[in-house]
Amino acid sequence: MDHDPERLDTLPPGTPTPRDATAVGSAYLLEETIGRGASGSVWRGRRRHGPPVAIKVLHGEYAADPHLVARFLRERTVLQGLRHPHLVRIEDIVVEGDILALVMELVDGESLKSRLRRARLPAETGLTLLADVARALAYVHSAGVLHRDVKPGNVLVARREGRDHALLGDFGLAWVPDGTQLTHESQMVGTPAYLGPEILTDRPVGPATDVYALGVMAYEIFAGERPFAANHPLALMRAHLEDEPARPAGMPDDLWRVIRACLAKQPESRPGAAELAVHYDNLRGRTPRRS
Repeated sequence: MDHDPERLDTLPPGTPTPRDATAVGSAYLLEETIGRGASGSVWRGRRRHGPPVAIKVLHGEYAADPHLVARFLRERTVLQGLRHPHLVRIEDIVVEGDILALVMELVDGESLKSRLRRARLPAETGLTLLADVARALAYVHSAGVLHRDVKPGNVLVARREGRDHALLGDFGLAWVPDGTQLTHESQMVGTPAYLGPEILTDRPVGPATDVYALGVMAYEIFAGERPFAANHPLALMRAHLEDEPARPAGMPDDLWRVIRACLAKQPESRPGAAELAVHYDNLRGRTPRRS
């Protein structure tokens, strides 16, 4: 089985659902887990008087760690002024006693990572979702924000208006232009499988770094595997720096040119996110279906 070097994997629901909902703060109730990570769990919940929501709760053992708390709170800091059809909406924050939680819109869907584990996507669906994420990135980049952890596990797929609709979420590692970031913008953060080469050499990080990660994700969608694979994170990092991605068999020329440009070693050679969205839109209807 291929080794997945992701650090903060989102797991299938694994915590028993309580018979009765559990209170979080004074306004919200937890009903069942829908995802777990190293620092927190995501629950399906509801307001005491209102519609269902998703609630991300920091694990209690980390609540006293100011570094993790600050990182957890960053999602609210980053998204409070941002509204876009392809971003997961943050609605509220709960800080009461030893409880720290983010309240988000409840997306009726699944992660792109889970979707890809089940089956390959039709080409048209893959292009549509990639264009959605590229638009979300173009929007946050225009606000001076870098996501820094673009990957299938941080993209939710919902069915809206008769088509699959992607929403980019989890801004816990984001860089924001207000001086509140936890790390220098060129410090290595993120998931090794999706890290741009510039991160690994301590060069400045910018919007092109998110585009590189989206290029890895595009390759994964259409090839069924990532462009670089290794059993050790250091070997994977070397591949990002030195290896050229192999063109998947049967990939159309136009699509390969776009993905290859996203995976360019030099950030200045990659397209911008807005340009990338246009490329994916233009490819829809022209990419042959897989047999």
